[in-house]
Amino acid sequence: MYIDHVKNIPQQELNAPVLFNVMKRVLVGPDQGWQGWVMRLFTLGENGYSPCHVHPWPHINYIVSGTGILLLDGTEHYLEAGAVAYVPDGVEHQFKNRGQDDFAFICIVPEEGDK
Repeated sequence: MYIDHVKNIPQQELNAPVLFNVMKRVLVGPDQGWQGWVMRLFTLGENGYSPCHVHPWPHINYIVSGTGILLLDGTEHYLEAGAVAYVPDGVEHQFKNRGQDDFAFICIVPEEGDK
């Protein structure tokens, strides 16, 4: 069993030329007893974006706050708090913050997707 609060979970600033203004928290994964899966919370600050990329695993997303865009296989999809999105394996995708407030979303991937 594992119980915590997001405010107690450390966040990691992600830095790379292909992304901007991105913070990541691992909420639940193998270290907390959920073998094979990882639930992360990503927060994209103003003008933040994830890399445009493809990988061999799917992921499930739930938008917690803010507004943004999911570029999915060349098409932009508007997202706001409460939206859900499934990104299949092998499909190019990218998240972008389109508001002034933080754009935060939960992302669940198989364990190999969080290396």
